[in-house]
Amino acid sequence: MMNPIRIDEYRAKLYYMDIKEIEEEICFHRNYERLSAERKAKVDSYYFIRDRKLSLGAGVLLDKGLLEYGLSEAKEPVAYGEKGKPYLPVHPHIHFNIAHSEKMVLVVFADVEVGCDVEIIRQAEMPLAKRFFSPKEYEYVERQEGEEQKSEAFYRIWTVKESFLKATGLGMSLPMDSFEVQIDKAGAVIVSQEVDDRAYHFREFRFGNYCAAVCFQVEKGECFIE
Repeated sequence: MMNPIRIDEYRAKLYYMDIKEIEEEICFHRNYERLSAERKAKVDSYYFIRDRKLSLGAGVLLDKGLLEYGLSEAKEPVAYGEKGKPYLPVHPHIHFNIAHSEKMVLVVFADVEVGCDVEIIRQAEMPLAKRFFSPKEYEYVERQEGEEQKSEAFYRIWTVKESFLKATGLGMSLPMDSFEVQIDKAGAVIVSQEVDDRAYHFREFRFGNYCAAVCFQVEKGECFIE
């Protein structure tokens, strides 16, 4: 398992795993047995083995991250907000979020509300972009030269938007075209939104053919660097 990526802002750490690390049966069960009853039930609820491994991987990374706070996944109850965002009711100062795609799992921890997303990069799905992106976001993807560049742009926009949705706590109850991701000339990401009066900061990552984004929700003017 890889060491976490330490992010400068908000004491954030990003944990990631390829589920091939827990594919061996003995490794799967060893990790399974040390997690909470709730996580075990979640793992068991999936029909396909890949989904079980992704859920187990999320539990393993959650446990690894909590260890840095002197806690463990097996002993810390996880609750869910009105729109399904997980949180730790006993430790409200510890914020985290989980994402997975194909065989990759991410868990991010921070001192502020946070959301994350990861997607394996395939060919850009322009009908989805037409349906869910704002006109300017769609135009940004469409004007890229070559299919590879379009795919990169599509999944970059998609992961940033998903991470924003999760950071707000609203999830998919907030229409994806109700806010707009903008990429400036320097390549930095900003979001134009009227959801609330908070500020949102983004960090982006690549893991081989996976594209990932992390979104931090803060008060306007706030930016804590460790």
